[in-house]
Amino acid sequence: MIEISGVSKSFVLHNQGSAVIPVMQDAEMMVAPGECVALVGASGAGKSTLMRMIYGNYLANAGRIVVGGTDVAQAEPREILELRREVLGYVSQFLRVVPRVSTIDVVAEPLLKVGVNGVAARARAEELLHRLNIPERLWSLSPTTFSGGEQQRVNIARGFAHDFPALLLDEPTASLDATNREVVLSLIEDAKARGAAIVGIFHDEAARDRVCDREIDVTGFTPGMAA
Repeated sequence: MIEISGVSKSFVLHNQGSAVIPVMQDAEMMVAPGECVALVGASGAGKSTLMRMIYGNYLANAGRIVVGGTDVAQAEPREILELRREVLGYVSQFLRVVPRVSTIDVVAEPLLKVGVNGVAARARAEELLHRLNIPERLWSLSPTTFSGGEQQRVNIARGFAHDFPALLLDEPTASLDATNREVVLSLIEDAKARGAAIVGIFHDEAARDRVCDREIDVTGFTPGMAA
């Protein structure tokens, strides 16, 4: 489902004399349906950079990043948007939504985008909000008014609303209490059981051990840091 080969990335610092900073070289990775792979390595080794390249936020300088048959490294913007709508979900640590949109509509939106009718989309949103312990009295409010932990749970509900064939998870259990951490781990296990291919960053070692099938140390792809 996810295949990465020969991927390299450098950043150009235009405000510092166009200095070139190489951050990744010859990255290789494959993730099968139903498998969860953890990206590990020292801070600054490139875990988040690799995730952002898979999602298409960063453009790779070389190599192939194939997700569900689409090479993100070569795809047109419309193809990446279609991939994000149908195939590739991304759960980050931070919720970014339009203010004044209600929480239930924020969570239901990914389903509406793939053609699920409004009643079914809202029912799925309600199910996830219940499961993630977001009080019903808050559902009509914008999540921009919520606490950090509540926003994170809304973001998780949104990310798991549609059954994406591939998922990127950036610290999905960070800052969660034990009860909600358990809910999130169960959602990840459910996604694996239905065949989702998952790439994640987990600083929570116990969570990583529970849901991840193997680890990839990105230090091996980092110029100047490889063993």
